[in-house]
Amino acid sequence: MRKKIRLYKPFVIAGMQETTTYRVNWIFLMLGNVLGCFVSYFVWKAVFLSDPDSSLNGFTLPQMVVYIFLMFLTSTIIFSGGTYDIGEEIRDGTIAMRMIKPISYNATFLFQELGNKIMTVFLLVIPLVVGVEICRTVLLGAVQFNILMFLLYVLSCIFAYLINFFFNICFGFIAFIIKYLWGANMMKNCIIGFLSGSVIPLAFLPEVVRNVFLILPFASLNYTPVMIYMGMYQGAEILYYIGLQVFWVLFFWGLSKLLWSVSTRHLSVQGG
Repeated sequence: MRKKIRLYKPFVIAGMQETTTYRVNWIFLMLGNVLGCFVSYFVWKAVFLSDPDSSLNGFTLPQMVVYIFLMFLTSTIIFSGGTYDIGEEIRDGTIAMRMIKPISYNATFLFQELGNKIMTVFLLVIPLVVGVEICRTVLLGAVQFNILMFLLYVLSCIFAYLINFFFNICFGFIAFIIKYLWGANMMKNCIIGFLSGSVIPLAFLPEVVRNVFLILPFASLNYTPVMIYMGMYQGAEILYYIGLQVFWVLFFWGLSKLLWSVSTRHLSVQGG
């Protein structure tokens, strides 16, 4: 274990340095996401104000506000850029340097992103959690923070990130064949944004469609952690959905191993 830590520690440090070195780019990226978050807030506020009912599909306006900001928080925590990174390395040829090293290709990305996550948690996530809790308290008129739900939310976010990471790695391996992934990656992000409940809560969909989407891995990315944090999943439901997350982590981990062995046979780079 100590040998593994020493082996991958430089990648963690590199991820931390990347965040601090390109901090202006990181800040503008976060500001863009915050802007999108507030656009969603005003859209949903207009929807609720135009409806005479006090709630829609089990959501009140204060709950929807909390849902929007928790979605932003969760999306930030579980973000993984593996697809883009693999595509760029294949395009410019630098993947050759990573492949000749006697270490796991997937693990190098994982530990590099871990360094990025460490900086993101301290710089953004902690202040956002405090802000969300203040917002919940003001909107709902009482302190809503539940330490057990928060810990389950953190656990769910860990599994959600691993699903997202290995899924993006699997998707990134397509670049071994089609060479460039920018357009495909944009399409993938749009589809996942809808299937994961980032655009609209899955509770707003027809029951049959919702039940199908909840089984798919994409609901485990954003929707499951957020619903746990908000206390809308209880008891057996929480165990079921976290268990489903574990299943998808193992599925995409195994699939990434299989696709790696197949994809490398088709590797040809345009740069390097």
